[in-house]
Amino acid sequence: MTLYDDAVLVLKGYEDQPELRQSYLDHLAAHPDGVWKSCGDGHVTASALVVDPGRGRVLLTLHRKLRMWLQMGGHCEPTDASLAEAALREAREESGVTGLTLLPGGPVRLDRHPIPPPCHCHYDVQYAAIAPPGALEAISDESLDLRWFAYDEVADVADDSVVRLLEATRARL
Repeated sequence: MTLYDDAVLVLKGYEDQPELRQSYLDHLAAHPDGVWKSCGDGHVTASALVVDPGRGRVLLTLHRKLRMWLQMGGHCEPTDASLAEAALREAREESGVTGLTLLPGGPVRLDRHPIPPPCHCHYDVQYAAIAPPGALEAISDESLDLRWFAYDEVADVADDSVVRLLEATRARL
C-alpha cells in the first residue's frame, strides 16, 4: 500500500469534522501527488501532540520558521509507510523523546491552514503521542525552543489550532 492509499483510507475512516474531511479527500482525488511537499496546491502533512498525561502537560516546539509554539509535525517522506508513521517520526525527530507511542484510535483532529509560498496549504492530519514516564526532550535544528507546558498554559502560548488539538486529545485520554 502506498502512502497515498493509506491517507485515503485513514481519512475515509475518520468520523469527525465531515466537511473538512471531505475537502481532504477531494484534494487527494484531484492531486495524486497530494501527500508530497512538491504538490504546490497543498499537501497532506502529519503531526503529533506529545502528551505526558501523568503530569498533565504537553511538549511544544517553538517553530524556527513560523516562530510559533506548535505540536511536532511536518511533511511526509518517501520512507513513511503511513500517516501514523510519519506523525510518530516527526514527533521523535523534533522532540528527541524516545519511546513515544501514538494514542490508539487514529487521528485526533484535522487542521487545514495556509502556509507561506511557494505552497498554498497544509492538510494536517493530527495525532497524539504519549510520552513515557521520565521522558527527556532534546531540541532539534527545526526548533528555536522546546518546552513542556501544563494543559492550562497552552492557550496562553499557542494558537487556537493547538488548543483544539489538546482539547480533542484530552477527550480521548
